[in-house]
Amino acid sequence: MKGIDARYDGQHTSRNGNAVADGVLTTAPTPAPTPAPVRDDKGKDVSSDTDSDDDRLQVDHHNVDLENGDGNYDAGDSNANPRLLQATGGPRSPTSASDTDDDNGSGKCTPVRNRGRTVKRKPKNEKPTKQETVRWRDLPEKGQLTVLTFARLSEPLVQTSLQSYMFYQLQSFRPDLPPSVIASQSGILHASFTAAQFLTAMVWGRLADSHLFGRKKVLMIGLAGTMLSCLGFGFSQSFWQALFFRSLGGATNGNVGVLRTMISEIIREKKYQSRAFLILPMTFNIGVIIGPILGGVLSDPAHSYPNQFGDNAFFLRFPYAAPNLLSAVILFSALLGVWLGLEETLDSRRGTRDLGIELRRKIVLLFRRSPDSIAYTPLATHSRNVSDASTVSFEMDPVTPVVSTEEEASTSATAKSSQKSKRPRTRYSQRLPFRRIFTKNVILTLLAQSIFAFHMGSFNSLWFVFLSTPVYDPTQAPAPKSPAAKAAHYLTQNLPFVFTGGIGLPPREVGMAMAILGCFGITMQLLLYPSVSARLGVVRSWRIFLCCFPVTYFIVPFLSLVPSLSAPPHAKDGAAIWFAIALVLLCHVTGRTFALPAQTILVNNCTPHPSVLGSLHGLAQSTSSLARTVGPILSGYLYGLGLNHGLVGAVFWGLSSVAIIGLIASMFVREGDGHEIWLEGDVEDED
Repeated sequence: MKGIDARYDGQHTSRNGNAVADGVLTTAPTPAPTPAPVRDDKGKDVSSDTDSDDDRLQVDHHNVDLENGDGNYDAGDSNANPRLLQATGGPRSPTSASDTDDDNGSGKCTPVRNRGRTVKRKPKNEKPTKQETVRWRDLPEKGQLTVLTFARLSEPLVQTSLQSYMFYQLQSFRPDLPPSVIASQSGILHASFTAAQFLTAMVWGRLADSHLFGRKKVLMIGLAGTMLSCLGFGFSQSFWQALFFRSLGGATNGNVGVLRTMISEIIREKKYQSRAFLILPMTFNIGVIIGPILGGVLSDPAHSYPNQFGDNAFFLRFPYAAPNLLSAVILFSALLGVWLGLEETLDSRRGTRDLGIELRRKIVLLFRRSPDSIAYTPLATHSRNVSDASTVSFEMDPVTPVVSTEEEASTSATAKSSQKSKRPRTRYSQRLPFRRIFTKNVILTLLAQSIFAFHMGSFNSLWFVFLSTPVYDPTQAPAPKSPAAKAAHYLTQNLPFVFTGGIGLPPREVGMAMAILGCFGITMQLLLYPSVSARLGVVRSWRIFLCCFPVTYFIVPFLSLVPSLSAPPHAKDGAAIWFAIALVLLCHVTGRTFALPAQTILVNNCTPHPSVLGSLHGLAQSTSSLARTVGPILSGYLYGLGLNHGLVGAVFWGLSSVAIIGLIASMFVREGDGHEIWLEGDVEDED
């Protein structure tokens, strides 16, 4: 700030090792200040003992940013205060007053990373400590992470459950439709969820940042909306009804961004983030294992289990209601768990009254109390005075101590006070304007994430459709309608690239194939990801394993050419096809295991200020939803064209090209620190 001089009125440590005493940092609005004399313990002037001009107590006013609210330091410890570091010869800020990033002309905000935060310098002879190895049991706040894990588990479990039978449910609406039309409809249905998310995710992110709603309320609304969507989808009788309920679920759901935000606010230390952010994709893989199996086993029970449910009118009318009813129960359980067990993480709402938390504490207290508890209290007699505390404590300790209402209230207040003291302090008092979110690194990170979401969403949509698509049968191929089609050997195999057809798996086996993907994912995330990510780093591992996706997408369509024990039009079976499916999924899961957590960490850390963390995650989810909307619709349409023209692999090879573009885009992304713009009153995180 111009016109402000910082002066240290007291004693200091010079480079020749003079003793120091505590002092006070004061400010005076003088344009040309005179350095105050420095005196030792005996009152002697030692100003001339300094070795250079840098050791004098006058501070360059161009390099001092006196921000209000950052007063948590020892005024006599020059290593604990960046202003005193400058006054005692420490490192100066690399920018001048002209570099201040002022939003309103007041000079209150700055992009300088070390400005306004507490800086501690290591002694020159101190050796750098070896990076501590973080294990799963070292993670703090395990209870809160457990609640978030359950909330995250419920959604992929529901989404992957319906994917195992969506093709057949759409076919039940209109049995006369060809597979190419069903493939296009499934792409639209899959994209409707993300399209609605694209329109509303940014709104939910802003609401999650607001004091009125906060993170927890937005998360509960998302779970409730997904539950209603799930029930409606299970009882749908037409494509348009199913489309409406899928869109409803997407419009009310901004939970992925909120969950990522809450994890970053619960786990603030970077050394724990590689483990903490792994929880969400790992939970997704658990849902991928359980969901398709449940969907495949419970779908259409009247035809799958004719002896038990063959004459059940309810299941004959609503063949796909059973898996959705189970999914609704799981979502309701997650909603209840969030209400009772999850604490708000938004700084402005910390400490506000939470009815769910209060009810949980009362329930816990109710079950901890025993109705048959007996307590003994010694009676005063003429031979023994009850006021003899030591004798009473020794002879008459109660079996179950009786706690009075006052004592219980006092204990509860003490526990709440202790809990408040353990909470991290508020990091900011001002909110960054939304227009300033879009820094260069934020734009590049969101671009790379959008490309990644495009090909991942397209593949997830196509994969179960490809598994369900009937095997190509030359004997039942439609006759060519033109001489040109005959000349081109229409719908005949002309290897290596001209072929059509899928694998033809029924819902139960589709669920099994998708569960293989989840099994690979959870195993690699538990055993490989932590050590490999720690060795390579977040950005490097992200770039390396993005190479897996172009390879996977190029190979996938050739699964329809793998030999089968059964002749067409029967579904492919035998060891060869399952071994090939496992190899393709292994390559895909390897890339996803390392790319997804790294992508989440990069998005989280690219935020320019913690006050807009929820908004940034909402923006990231919105852009990803747009990519996941366009991707499945476009890929579903192209897949249908490929089936009709003998080029089923064209859409997969196109995705391979998109994945290569995403790999190139990743080269321009860097990892931020989550707090690149500093506002007045900002403080550093506590270690």
